[in-house]
Amino acid sequence: MTDAVVRVEDLRKTYHGGFEALRGVSFEIRRGETFALLGPNGAGKSTTIEILEGYRNRTGGTADVLGVDPHHGGLEWKSRLGIVLQNTGEAPVATVREMLAHFAGFYPNPRNVDEVIEAVGLTAKAKTGVRKLSGGQRRRVDVALGIIGSPDLLFLDEPTTGFDPEARRQFWDLIRGLQSEGTTIILTTHYLDEASALSDRAAIVVAGRLAALGPIDEIGGADARVPIVRWREDGVVREERTDRPGDFVARLVSAADAEPEHLEVVRPSLEDIYLSFLAAEEKDAVRSVPASTVGAASAVGAASAPSVPGVTA
Repeated sequence: MTDAVVRVEDLRKTYHGGFEALRGVSFEIRRGETFALLGPNGAGKSTTIEILEGYRNRTGGTADVLGVDPHHGGLEWKSRLGIVLQNTGEAPVATVREMLAHFAGFYPNPRNVDEVIEAVGLTAKAKTGVRKLSGGQRRRVDVALGIIGSPDLLFLDEPTTGFDPEARRQFWDLIRGLQSEGTTIILTTHYLDEASALSDRAAIVVAGRLAALGPIDEIGGADARVPIVRWREDGVVREERTDRPGDFVARLVSAADAEPEHLEVVRPSLEDIYLSFLAAEEKDAVRSVPASTVGAASAVGAASAPSVPGVTA
């Protein structure tokens, strides 16, 4: 877990017209870890991933993937990558096994086809045409195609979009199996519980910049994870952030000589922390709006932006 499989330093991408999709992003991904890249639509996640996969050129900065600049990665380098795209197009008429056997021939050291089919839970569907599979089963085929070449690095782009809760949990078990084999994984997802359940570390990208980076249970810093005690008093919802919620609740009960109404202790989740960064970015955007429109923009932001008290970007 000490070797860096991916190194990105001051990564920048400017498109025609001057739009800056990436404005100096830096991070490393260690061998064997699952790294979540999080952010809203348009934040720069897809651009980052496409640069790392070698599909898109960067404007500035450096990138190293498996010891190679992805801009110059050849076929041998590409054979060490596994890529599971969010959208894979129309399903073929081939059976699951036929399709995997065909793709296995593209790689110098492919995994055993039947073992991969078993790993993704499709043994019973091996002779079934891919077109006849359910959406969740087709997604398992996508993952099978991503790992058939024994990749050193696997990209998972929104892998469970459209899944029902049961299918998502089954997919998580599949990913945990890959993790146990030592596969390095880059995960992009809008499901924060998914990132929390599967990832070792995460980076939050907002407006082309790295807003936060760290272990999944530490990202945002200690202040962002201080528990919140929330209760209702005289018809008003009140809350207090405290490192000792038990002591605070005891004082509340003692002062009121009864348990306050709607009492709860909330420990900020990854989703809470993530939303706090988005709220902070929205406030920054409002500050950049011309003075004549700041009032209207602020009113909209106050009505729609989620917040976590005491959390700052």
